[in-house]
Amino acid sequence: MWSPTEEEKYGVVICSFRGTVPQGLVLELGETVQILEKCEGWYRGVSIKKPSVKGIFPANYIHLKKAIVSNRGQYETVVPLEDSVVTEVTATLQEWAVLWKQLYVKHKVDLFYKLRHVMNELIDLRRQLLSGHLTQDQVREVKRHLTVRLDWGNEHLGLDLVPRKDFEVVDSDQISVSDLYKMHLSSRHSVQQSTSQVDTIRQRHGEACRMPVPHHFFLSLKSFTYNTIGEDTDVFFSLYDVREGKQISERFMVRLNKNGGPRNPEKIDRMCALFTDLSSKDMKRDLYIVAHVIRIGRMLLNDSKKGPPHLHYRRPYGCAVLSIVDVLQSLSEIKEEKDFVLKVYTCTNENEWCQIHENIIRKSSTKYTAPSSNYGLIISLQLLRGDMEQIRRENPMIFNRGVSVTRKLGFPDVIMPGDIRNDLYLTLEKGDFERGGKSVQKNIEVTMYVLYADGEILKDCISLGSGEPSRSAYHSFVLYHNNSPRWGEIVKLPIPIDRFRGSHLRFEFRHCSTKDKGEKKLFGFAFTPLMRDDGTTLSDDIHELYVYKCDENSTFNNHALYLGLPCCKEDYNGCPNIPSSLIFQRSTKETFSVSTQLSSTKLTQNVDLLALLKWKAYPDRVMDILGRLRHVSGEEIVKFLQDILDTLFVVLDDNTEKYGLLVFQSLVFIINLLRDSKYFHFRPVMDTYIQKHFAGALAYKELIRCLKWYMDRSAELVRQDHIQEAMRALEYLFKFIVQSRILYSRATCGMEEEQFRSSIQELFQSIRFVLSLDSRSSETLIFTQAALLNSFPAIFDELLQMFTVQEVAEFVRGTLGSMPSTVHIGQSMDVVKLQSIARTVDSRLFSFSESRRILLPVVLHHIHLHLRQQKELLICSGILSSIFSIIKTSSLEGDVVEEVEMMVESLLDVLLQTLLTIMSKSQSQEAGEYVSCLLSLLRQMSDTHFQHLLDNFQSKDELKEFLLKIFCVFRNLMKMSVFPRDWMVMRLLTSNIIVTTVQYLSSALHKNFTETDFDFKVWNSYFSLAVLFINQPSLQLENATPPKRKKILDKYGDMRVMMAYELFSMWQNLGEHKIHFIPGMIGPFLGVTLVPQPEVRNIMIPIFHDMMDWEQRKNGNFKQVEAELIDKLDSLVSEGKGDENYRELFSLLLLEKIEQETWRETGISFVTSVTRLMERLLDYRDCMKGDETENKKIGCTVNLMNFYKSEINKEEMYIRYIHKLCDMHLQAENYTEAAFTLLLYCELLQWEDRPLREFLHYPSQSEWQRKEGLCRKIIHYFNKGKSWEFGIPLCRELALQYESLYDYQSLSWIRKMEATYYDNIMEQQRLEPEFFRVGFYGRKFPFFLRNKEYVCRGHDYERLEAFQQRMLSEFPQAIAMQHPNHPDDSILQCDAQYLQIYAVTPIPDNIDVLQMDRVPDRIKSFYRVNNIRKFRYDRPFHKGPKDKDNEFKSLWIERTTLTLTHSLPGISRWFEVERRELVEVSPLENAIQVVENKNQELRTLISQYQHKQMHGNINLLSMCLNGVIDAAVNGGIARYQEAFFDKDYITKHPGDAEKITQLKELMQEQVHVLGVGLAVHEKFVHPEMRPLHKKLIDQFQMMRSSLYHELPGLDKLSPACSGSSTPRSNVLVSHGPMSPESIKLVHRHSPLNMLGSVRHSSSSLSSHTSSETGNLVILTDSSVGETAEDMYHMQASPSTSSLSSTHSAPSQMINSAPSSARGSPSLPDKYRHSREMMMLLPAHRDRPSSAMYPAAIMENGQPPNFQRALIQQMIGPCKPCSDPNLSVAEKAVPAAPSSWSLDSGSREALPFLSAHAGSVLAPPVPPRSLPHGHYALHFDAFHHQLSDAPPALPARTLRKSPLHPIPASPTSPQSGLDGSNSTLSGSASSGVSSLSESNFGHSSEPPPRTDTMDSVPSQAWNTDEDLETPYLPVRYSLSEPDVLESLKSQPCRSHSAPSGVIPQDTMDPPALPPKPYHSRLPNMENEEGMMIEDDDKHRPLHRKVSQPVSAGKEEQARVAWEHGISEQ
Repeated sequence: MWSPTEEEKYGVVICSFRGTVPQGLVLELGETVQILEKCEGWYRGVSIKKPSVKGIFPANYIHLKKAIVSNRGQYETVVPLEDSVVTEVTATLQEWAVLWKQLYVKHKVDLFYKLRHVMNELIDLRRQLLSGHLTQDQVREVKRHLTVRLDWGNEHLGLDLVPRKDFEVVDSDQISVSDLYKMHLSSRHSVQQSTSQVDTIRQRHGEACRMPVPHHFFLSLKSFTYNTIGEDTDVFFSLYDVREGKQISERFMVRLNKNGGPRNPEKIDRMCALFTDLSSKDMKRDLYIVAHVIRIGRMLLNDSKKGPPHLHYRRPYGCAVLSIVDVLQSLSEIKEEKDFVLKVYTCTNENEWCQIHENIIRKSSTKYTAPSSNYGLIISLQLLRGDMEQIRRENPMIFNRGVSVTRKLGFPDVIMPGDIRNDLYLTLEKGDFERGGKSVQKNIEVTMYVLYADGEILKDCISLGSGEPSRSAYHSFVLYHNNSPRWGEIVKLPIPIDRFRGSHLRFEFRHCSTKDKGEKKLFGFAFTPLMRDDGTTLSDDIHELYVYKCDENSTFNNHALYLGLPCCKEDYNGCPNIPSSLIFQRSTKETFSVSTQLSSTKLTQNVDLLALLKWKAYPDRVMDILGRLRHVSGEEIVKFLQDILDTLFVVLDDNTEKYGLLVFQSLVFIINLLRDSKYFHFRPVMDTYIQKHFAGALAYKELIRCLKWYMDRSAELVRQDHIQEAMRALEYLFKFIVQSRILYSRATCGMEEEQFRSSIQELFQSIRFVLSLDSRSSETLIFTQAALLNSFPAIFDELLQMFTVQEVAEFVRGTLGSMPSTVHIGQSMDVVKLQSIARTVDSRLFSFSESRRILLPVVLHHIHLHLRQQKELLICSGILSSIFSIIKTSSLEGDVVEEVEMMVESLLDVLLQTLLTIMSKSQSQEAGEYVSCLLSLLRQMSDTHFQHLLDNFQSKDELKEFLLKIFCVFRNLMKMSVFPRDWMVMRLLTSNIIVTTVQYLSSALHKNFTETDFDFKVWNSYFSLAVLFINQPSLQLENATPPKRKKILDKYGDMRVMMAYELFSMWQNLGEHKIHFIPGMIGPFLGVTLVPQPEVRNIMIPIFHDMMDWEQRKNGNFKQVEAELIDKLDSLVSEGKGDENYRELFSLLLLEKIEQETWRETGISFVTSVTRLMERLLDYRDCMKGDETENKKIGCTVNLMNFYKSEINKEEMYIRYIHKLCDMHLQAENYTEAAFTLLLYCELLQWEDRPLREFLHYPSQSEWQRKEGLCRKIIHYFNKGKSWEFGIPLCRELALQYESLYDYQSLSWIRKMEATYYDNIMEQQRLEPEFFRVGFYGRKFPFFLRNKEYVCRGHDYERLEAFQQRMLSEFPQAIAMQHPNHPDDSILQCDAQYLQIYAVTPIPDNIDVLQMDRVPDRIKSFYRVNNIRKFRYDRPFHKGPKDKDNEFKSLWIERTTLTLTHSLPGISRWFEVERRELVEVSPLENAIQVVENKNQELRTLISQYQHKQMHGNINLLSMCLNGVIDAAVNGGIARYQEAFFDKDYITKHPGDAEKITQLKELMQEQVHVLGVGLAVHEKFVHPEMRPLHKKLIDQFQMMRSSLYHELPGLDKLSPACSGSSTPRSNVLVSHGPMSPESIKLVHRHSPLNMLGSVRHSSSSLSSHTSSETGNLVILTDSSVGETAEDMYHMQASPSTSSLSSTHSAPSQMINSAPSSARGSPSLPDKYRHSREMMMLLPAHRDRPSSAMYPAAIMENGQPPNFQRALIQQMIGPCKPCSDPNLSVAEKAVPAAPSSWSLDSGSREALPFLSAHAGSVLAPPVPPRSLPHGHYALHFDAFHHQLSDAPPALPARTLRKSPLHPIPASPTSPQSGLDGSNSTLSGSASSGVSSLSESNFGHSSEPPPRTDTMDSVPSQAWNTDEDLETPYLPVRYSLSEPDVLESLKSQPCRSHSAPSGVIPQDTMDPPALPPKPYHSRLPNMENEEGMMIEDDDKHRPLHRKVSQPVSAGKEEQARVAWEHGISEQ
């Protein structure tokens, strides 16, 4: 049964609980829980973290803590009953823990470790505090450490500063705002000072000066490691001042035995001393610790003869020093003892012993001897601060060790009253003694005794040093053989005070003989009394004493015998009549000197002082004695303070008239003496004296009289020093007056009360009189007034003993009121006056409310004056904060309405004015003070105060001025951030006060300024304030941590909501005046609505409807609202405000409101367009602020820009975004796009002289100038982007302008620029980009991409693979779609991101230029890929059953045409698809397109040779002809014949008759063109290539005859073509009826473009692809594959994705780019082919890497002729063998098939060449089956002919500069693959272009183009297998160049074993193993499939293939091989 808990209310989780039971509450270790109920070992309750979730948890998982429960029951609250500091530490540690881990993640490692250390310290300190075992002092110390660490961590983590008082967090409600401000300041200060020690003595308020802190040195002797003495020693430590050359402290004495241990065993570990009372001044002196070592033993250490062993002498041994200055720094930093080693130096000459320490310090090394080793004294030192009481309290351990307190020789800086001392310090200085007839000098020892008057030796009155007990006799140390010893040894004589008078000192001198007996012989003595006859003590001086002769027999029993003798010279002068016949004769030549210093609080050496104390003895000298008191030293006076005061008052009573004034002056002197810091601590003695010992009951009358007399004289006297002194002594004078009156009153039962009162009244009148004097003329008077004002507040407490609070207050008011109120007095006087007021406010008097009511007006009056004049602001603010502090405290107990009322009247206005002035100067310190004062005042104000305030304004103008001021101050408060960001408590309190004040003032605003008196300025000020308030960073609770948010909400609620309600109701109150704030307040209100607080949004958004409504009423539209909203929305959203919820809420709320309006239509359209703008802006912002890619940002910007232009027509915003977009393009180096972007702005401008204002970075200039500047910049960008064709029209436009202005200089410049561009077009190489279609599906995409498709222009060298990778990295969340089909609704609406990508082919608009024969390809190249709006994407498929023999019959093409919104390139690299059309192309149409393209290609190439556009090198034509003829002979066109000329087909398709005829005509045309081509070929062919020509003629005859029966008229051939030849090659010919414009050097592959023609091989090239070796794929003729599906898997399956899948081909079956697509820009076109031919030289199979540098293999030792010829033909004159522009890839030679066998058995290479030359660009002719093995070349057979190759063309990295493409066909620069209408779309490599198009049945539409020249096939070979392989789909180019000269050769791709042009050096390079390449595309045994291998090392792939095609390995290999060759 669950029962409510009584005691168990609060606990801490000590073990995590996973909440595995039903209703279990998940709890983490360390969480705190509030317990509500219990049941059998379980509790039910909530976690403090999540108070809304209740649950159960095991009781034994909880550690219970005591707690205070309030409001018991359902809503009870529980507060743990523990120290608030502990609670704070707990909460802070929990908060830090989260942030601490983040530091590590953010790599702030330094702070991470520091914080960890601090957290551990906090945990440890918290544990100590909780243990409960600490003393109160320790608790304070622990708390101090805790708070310092908490503040440090909070500051470093950017958390809020916690204001504290005595380590406890303060409650801001309990103290005034100004106090809170000060606490923040001191907390901030303590954070900054956290490392430094906090001064333990706090300055008391009102103390004149702080008491100096004494310092103390704790010294402990650890050991004396000596090894040479072997005798007992005494070590004396003292402090020595080098500058003054004297000891400043007593000596500390340690007695050690010969082993170095203490002689007294009890002293072990207790040899320590405390050198006390060093002042700060002493610490700055050059102090040393000096240690003298005196040994006690024989006379000479090493001489056992000298002196008997039983006699021990004190003998000097050595000395050690340590500089305190050097160690002070380290001692100050550490708090414990630190060890030092002091070397002991011995004295070289004993005579200089007294100076040894100085010599060591001065480093006079000749005078002392350093020890042989580093042995010495080991001491530890510690520096302590504070008075002795505190030291005892804080360091009990030191005192437990029996520390010897070693005092200073004199009094300390501060003499403590109870400090009783009576020490006489005697220094044995020196002596001069006679030799006494001896040959050697004496060894003199001095013995001293203290004797009392009766001759008794005083016991224990001689102390050699602290640390050892006192003795009765003193023996000096002995200096060996020295008659003039200098000792310099100090001895303390602590003689009891009662024995001092009458005592004397006797010094006995003995000679210590070192003879055998060794007795000590007495030879003289000296003496001195301690007190003089006049009662003064021996003076502090050197006393030279007389030495009297005596011997051992002399007796001193009767001391009177010698006491009568003179002891010294002064004494002798005093008593000259001494009889000389006494026993003791004075030795006139001998002297002895001692010096004394008295430190006594009881004895005086001052005669004047003694005279005063015994004044009755000199009655006639009293006046003189009183006058001389001033000359007595302060030390003496304070020692006898009580006696002196008693004496003075006795004298006063004795004769008031006579001595009154003198006693008064003496009293003033003594009182002022106590103001000195040295004697400050005697004030309590004075106070005690007044309270307990003072007995002058009548004194008050005389004191008042004198005081008044002084004051009244102040107007007249010039010298006023004594008056000023009396003023300074005012406090104590009043104490005496009051106490005296009390005593009198007590004695007389209150007699003369009235006289006393009236005398005080009169005194006050005199005070007022002094203060009211005009002191401007007299400087002395100023000082008098200042002295009076300074002392004045100190007398209040005394007066309160005699008068009521009101009476005293009246006195004070009158006095303060008498001060001149104008601020004309000098500044110093102002300060004094204010300081006096400040002390009045701080006095006890002011704490009484009765006195405050009297004093406040006068205090406020003075402050008001100063504030008005802006003088002494800091002091004024201090006074004000004290007043507010007192009033706040009083308000908690009583009623302060009246006082607040006074302050409001006097201060509010002037405070506001002051703040405005301060804020305008930005003096933050003063601003903070005054802001806290203003806030304190406002916080104290209640409704009635506000009501009075507002009622008191005389006119509305005054009220208006007040409101404007206060609103302005509030606004500045929020704008200027007067309080630092981390003063959260202060900031929240400020906001709370502001919102409360505004609520009071808004009603006044509404009441007074709404109707007729509407005042725009006030209202505007109010609205701005409200807006600023809501937007304050400190109020944005969303950014706060949950505990902090809860705390704020509990205390203040959400103040933004309060202010929003206030704002809304005020807006509603405006009525018709709302129109004044349209459009001005739209931006600010919009800012408010963007605050992420739903309630604020709900309140504020409807205001926009209101605004629209009012403008609609006024103007009939709301254009202003619209314009302003849109403008402001842009800037606000870009600042980071707003979110998706806001967009929805905005639309929802406004549409709901607008529904009811008449202007519904326009309203709805406006709201919709704003909502849409918001979508775009939010997208734009997210893109910009995230680490988004350039592409996204650009897309976003374009989208937003277009919206501004087309939908809401905001020109300025549109232009701004144009520039933002331009900058982004420039950053991404999209120069062409940047130019197009700027062009948008340029087009908005006219060639006019209209002036334009300054805008963005443009200066103010005319429109013409701006347009000209823009044009120049755009031309420059087009130039950088190599889009010269776009720049030329602009050059012309500028030229026209310059011409019209006759600006010939500019005209010349622009014309030259234009000419340069034409040159660039012809000379510079440009790469043709790829184009990709991208679909973005799913709701997770940004709005501007969502469910749209785009076509993107790829980067240079970017293929589909790379592009796809890039898109996926830009959208890491996106899923790649695996099929090209259009997605369904489920994908479009899902919350995810889907990407669909495939390559598309551009359809150029400008067909004319592409069809012109003589236009160079460089020019055509541009038009093929620029200004493109339409793109095509082909997908082959089979309709009906597939014909196994000839699949061309059923092969259809599905062609998708995409039309874009703008043509590419444009302002972006991608544009949205506007329209898509789908058509199907029949097999016959497809065939027509293929043949037509090939014919066009041949025509173009032939015409180029005819017109001499191609120079010298005929190879290109050879290859092209070879390709077409060979393919035709071996199958090519025959396949089309079989498919479409078949009777069966004709009967089934009667509608195709015309097309069949067209195909026939095209075939006939092809034969005719070939004839012409061969004629041209014969004309230019190189003699060594004649055999090839002959072969071509033979094959042509064959081809013609094979077509003869089908196409009559083929026998009419030109004679050049006749001749017979046996077919040697069955290399597949790529057949291409192509138009000139269809030439394209870089492939486009769209996934549906990829189909290639496929045939089965019946070739003698019977070999298969092997996935291990070989670098070349040779694609052979072959028969059609078994099923069409083998090749075209077009299902929508993952494997056929256009996005990503792997090839089905083996890893090496990846093509490289066509060599034709990549050439060297530096290689002349006429040689380019020969270089390409070199690339086809096969490499050795076993060494794939040798393809780079194949060995030159000789045939019979000689290079074969043919090969030489071939090489000569290919390389021709192009000798530069180290062309830096060639890449390794370009050196690569495709590897040959692994085995070749020539039918004829000969090893000639013609078949090889034809095999090479035919395949790449030959027209695809339907293949015919040939006998297997008909043509088999053996690899080795050819390979031997590779010797003597010319040097390799050197490599060049592809990235550095683009290469010129080389056309692939011998007959025309267009490759057959590039035929614009090829069916073979989608082959990934031009290697596939040799596939015959006729393999795919007829097609009725022009097929898409692919680029042939993209890759040299690279495939592995294997001779063992014979597989049937369907061909790879090939895509034909839409546009191909016509002229070879202008071609840009694309870089050649290398292969897995890159084969290269044979290098000069024929060494074998290291093997390069083939690299597998896993593409993301499906089965790429197609054009791309083979091209990717090593080529990827050189450039990213431009396009990808998404059409899967299975192809038999052998066929692929063969076709690729042939194609590679023909391409060259």
